[in-house]
Amino acid sequence: MSTGVEIVRLEDSADGIFGVLRMRGQVLCCTLEPPFLDNRQFVSSIPSGEYVCKRTKSRRFGETFEICGVPERTDILFHAGNTAQDTQGCVLLGRGLGRVNEQRGITDSRAACRDFMNRLRRVNDFSLHVAKVGPQA
Repeated sequence: MSTGVEIVRLEDSADGIFGVLRMRGQVLCCTLEPPFLDNRQFVSSIPSGEYVCKRTKSRRFGETFEICGVPERTDILFHAGNTAQDTQGCVLLGRGLGRVNEQRGITDSRAACRDFMNRLRRVNDFSLHVAKVGPQA
């Protein structure tokens, strides 16, 4: 199993949880998750912790990875989108931060998703560390 993938959460705001996705210590892209709402399916970000991600094929988003092992949750995917309303409890990937329809969000999301999948083209599963919001050690 490939290791060294982590989401470093940097900001928790009314617009969502913004962070970066790093692979082997290098920043690959920005992330956007919904606010934490008691880990509720389709509306909440996931708790910080260690997870396994497995390659899957989504009818809506195509080939991607699912974050597995989240207590009482399923169908948590990495996919394209621009604002917290697009997340459906998942993790959005983008190349930058910006404003989308008068809201803070992430930009160039489809391109970031392509980059992510290209980097993991020979990987079927990997471990994921999701950090808490705040200063990193």
